[in-house]
Parts: sequence; structure tokens; C-alpha cells
Amino acid sequence: MNLLLIGNGGREHALAWKIRQSPQCKKLFIAPGNAGTALLGTNLAIDIDDIEAIEYFLIHEKIEMVVIGPEAPLAAGWIDKMQAQPNLSHVAFIGPTMAGARLESSKEFAKEFMKRHGIPTAAYKSFSSKQYLEAIDFLRTLKPPYVLKADGLAAGKGVIITPEFETATQELSAMLIGQRFGKASERVVVEEFLQGIELSVFVLTDGTDYVILPEAKDYKRVGEGDTGPNTGGMGAVSPVYFADGAFMTQVEQKIIKPTIDGLKKEGIPYVGFIFFGLMNVAGEPYVIEYNVRMGDPETEVVMPRLKSDLVEMMQRAAQQKLKNFNIEIFPETAACVMLVSGGYPGDFTTGHKIFGLEETHRCNLFHAGTRLKDGVTVTAGGRVIAVSALGSSLNQAIEIAYQNAEKINFQGKYYRRDIGNDLLNR
Repeated sequence: MNLLLIGNGGREHALAWKIRQSPQCKKLFIAPGNAGTALLGTNLAIDIDDIEAIEYFLIHEKIEMVVIGPEAPLAAGWIDKMQAQPNLSHVAFIGPTMAGARLESSKEFAKEFMKRHGIPTAAYKSFSSKQYLEAIDFLRTLKPPYVLKADGLAAGKGVIITPEFETATQELSAMLIGQRFGKASERVVVEEFLQGIELSVFVLTDGTDYVILPEAKDYKRVGEGDTGPNTGGMGAVSPVYFADGAFMTQVEQKIIKPTIDGLKKEGIPYVGFIFFGLMNVAGEPYVIEYNVRMGDPETEVVMPRLKSDLVEMMQRAAQQKLKNFNIEIFPETAACVMLVSGGYPGDFTTGHKIFGLEETHRCNLFHAGTRLKDGVTVTAGGRVIAVSALGSSLNQAIEIAYQNAEKINFQGKYYRRDIGNDLLNR
């Protein structure tokens, strides 16, 4: 079949890499793609919001499946618009409608959904700018550190965690009154801090049944030792040592199944991926957040560990035939290190030539922020390349990833040198 993949980051490169391995994939188009995806399919310079142009392309190129990588189109109801086109009834769309995407596009909706369906999560309240003083009063009832979350989409940067009450009030003012994250922080969720270890769990669902993909742990802070501001992700590892059978049974029974059942009970059809951002609190799983797509950079370690045919899995999801699907996983450990532009997640420059790509080996280079300029690969974003490696152990996977990370260079290159160390030390 012919497929269209929407997106241009490391997640999309990893998805494209896995899709291309399927014997069911005849042609692959990526809109807009990057310098890495150009090696796997045809990058497409098309405005995905131009519904007529997209419709024409899907029909003209005989596209049978569309996979949406990032969250923004899903939150904007892109799937709803495409499914409303009568000429596209034969196309399978992998991604939720706007109703399902609210699990990610509104932190308040997600928390209320969890409350309705008895899914364990941190205590919380949400506030608008008119309720700033009430929010301050609620902060006083919490023990530090304090957690503030912009209600809407903020590119993975809308969460503030601080141990200082005064800093929390200043950040709350900046978000609610100063609109630090624009419309995303018109409402802010204030919640209790959960002490534990984070992990990410992913499922592909057809709205009734689901398959659980390999879990992962990502590293969001820009600085080593989990310091500095949040980013879109500085690296990831998979598997996670404590996500054993007993723990994952709890995750499935207390979180995954109630979520899928809850969506169905509320009449929200859902075909696509769900990312459960979890916290292991003394052996008990709690939901920190939902995402309605695969994570980035987690996808860059999940896809290399997935043995099953991804296209077949997505076909089954679109046909509501995931029941009893036996997913196969490679036993190796995966680790990825994100190479970023100097200054990220703040100000940075792009357009710098990338050297050393051809000198790497025993790894996958998943392009996150790159483009081709006169036939040369140059930087085009804050996060530039995810260096992903498999190993027989976590230590070996990390070692291979770092050996290759050192071979790649561009002006201002920066990367964390402690990805996975916290798990090695345990």
C-alpha cells in the first residue's frame, strides 16, 4: 500500500524507518519530512491545512493509510476534517479525532477524565487568570515542590516544577496573567508533586482492544543531573528495569484498560497511539499526563525494539481487529542521545552544516531538526539528531550511542552525557 506520514521530527523519522521495513509498504510520502526521511521515502512540500490539496494528493497517489506523528494537527481536528471528505472513505487514518485528542490538548480535561474513571493521578485543581488568587491559596495547601502545567499544548515545555513557593507564584503569574505560553496557559493545572521514577508506556488501540509497545524512559531537562529547563527530550532508554511483569500488570489493569474503556463509554472513537506518562511511586503507577501520539525521543528507542510489522499493526487498528494480536519485541536494550543546537531550548541558530554522519556505525541516526541545503545536510531546529543504538545491555547501548554522538559535529553542538546513568546506578 501507499502511505503518507505527517511530521518532520525524530519521531517521524523513526516511524518512517519502521514503516519502510514492512513488505506492505509500497510507497512512503512524508509531509514535510526532513533530511533523514528523504532517504526512506518522498518528502512532500504541501500545506496539510489545505484540505483540497491533501484530498487531491491522497486520491492521485492512491494513498491507503495516513499516519499523523505530531499532536498539533490532531488537537486542531485534522482527522475530523479528512474523515468528513466523502472521497476519502477508503483511507485509514491513524490518530484520534479532536475529541480524543483532548486527552493531550487539555490537561484539565485529562485530569477530569481520569477522575471520572478512577485512574490514579496526582491531586489537582485548575485555574483561569481570574482565579489567580485562588490558585495561590491552593498552592499554600500543597507541599513543595510545586507543579504547574499549562492546560494546552506547549511543545513539551509547559510544565514548571519548583521547590520555592515564591518562584511558583511568579511562574503562575507569568503563565496565567503574562500568558507565557500563549493560549496554552489561559488555564493552568496546579497539582501535587509525585515522588518517584518516571516512565513512558505506549499502546496502539482500535478503540476497543490494544497492544502494548515497549516502554521507555526519557530525559526532559536540558542539563545533566536533570537540571535546567524542560525540553522536548534530550534522550531516552528502553526497557526500564522496574517495568517488570507485576508492575506492568498494574499499569494495564489500573490505567490502560480503564482509559480505553473510558473513551468508549464516553462515545469517543479512538484509533491510534496513546502515550501514558507515568510515575512509579513506591511500586504504584500514577498518570502524569496523556499524549495522543508516540513520544519523541521515546519513539527513537521503541521502534528499534519493535519486531512486529508496524504497518500490519496499524492496519489491524484501523479495521478494529487488534484483538489477540501477538506483538513481538526484540530483547535488546536501546538508548538514544539527542544532539541539540547550542542555546536550546532558548535562542539558537540554524543552517549549520552537519559533519560526520557517514562515520557512524552500529546505530540509527534519526533526524529531528535537519534539512537539505544544496545537497548538504544542515541544522534546522533545536533538537537536531537522535543517535540511537541497540546493545545486549543498557551499558553497551549507551556506550555505542555516545561513541557515535562524538563523531557528529555542527556549530554549537550540545548533548547530555548522563542519559541512562540513573538506571545504571540502580
